[in-house]
Amino acid sequence: MLKQLFSDDFPRSRVLAGILTLIFLGLALAPFLTSGARPLNTAATICVYILLVASYDLLLGYTGIVSFAHTMFFGIGAYGVGLALASASASWWAIFAGLMVALGITLILALIVGLFALRVRAIFYAMITLAVASSFAVLASQLSELTGGEDGKTFSVPEILSPGFRLFDMEIFGRVIDGKIITYYIVFTGSCLLFLFLLRVVNSPFGRVLQAIRENDFRAEALGYRTVLYRILANCLAALMAAMAGALMALWLRYVGPKTMLSFEVMTDILLIVVIGGMGTMYGAVVGATLFILAQNYLKILMGHASDALSGIPLLAQAVHPDRWMLWLGVLFVVSIYFFPTGIVGKLRGHREHI
Repeated sequence: MLKQLFSDDFPRSRVLAGILTLIFLGLALAPFLTSGARPLNTAATICVYILLVASYDLLLGYTGIVSFAHTMFFGIGAYGVGLALASASASWWAIFAGLMVALGITLILALIVGLFALRVRAIFYAMITLAVASSFAVLASQLSELTGGEDGKTFSVPEILSPGFRLFDMEIFGRVIDGKIITYYIVFTGSCLLFLFLLRVVNSPFGRVLQAIRENDFRAEALGYRTVLYRILANCLAALMAAMAGALMALWLRYVGPKTMLSFEVMTDILLIVVIGGMGTMYGAVVGATLFILAQNYLKILMGHASDALSGIPLLAQAVHPDRWMLWLGVLFVVSIYFFPTGIVGKLRGHREHI
């Protein structure tokens, strides 16, 4: 049963297995291990980014496709749910309808981009996807009557997901089970199920063909595989998973906006996480997303404490001043690449194979 659940793709490293177990338990029990809005928001963001990065790794790590349009599909999923809830009643039907429309638009755009762009190579395809994604972001900013423009839109959610809702009168492990907790577990469960689905895909015969295309597309073509078709299918599947991640993010934030959903910063975050975790390893999305989101949310706070502690040494206190957190985040990234050139998961698995 366990082999089927993980598609016979186990960590193959005790250290990696321990890290993944800690991350899973931490996310599963996050509402009861922490208090306050920030830790829970961090945990929800990690869940969404694990799915988003895993879907991108299907393109980059398993198929060898460099695309900058992933945030566009992420934004379509978010806007689909957000605009449906903003324009209609806050109901499950509105969520379902908005999601279906978003997935339909995503599939059409991914198919068009694939048909017209996947026949070109490397940098040319990347530039085409960047242009398409940028155009979509500009469009979302300018259609202010529909999308809210640069300010975005907030919306209501079904009553059971609202903070004022109480599932039980009594507390469970010292925590009131309100609508926010229910929303968190929808995000957590949805991300887990879709991640396991992607794990199944990359370990299926379809996934093996994608890896063959990544290694040598000419040889795969010579063996009889229609590489363009497989690339298009991978592009569509990754886009649909990204749209699902966007829908979960919108449901959690109760807000959609171009900076949060469509900005190039999100795309660079995805790329950094893929490299940190390890390309071509679905588990790399789990480890990389967790470390990166935690660093984004807490590195500045930790540096503030360190700066206060080193107040007697002005030079060091200034070096770790909270305003320089982006510099140190970059340093951590460079260090991680130096010590883990194949990503954290790739390094741990490689170490295990050499033992």
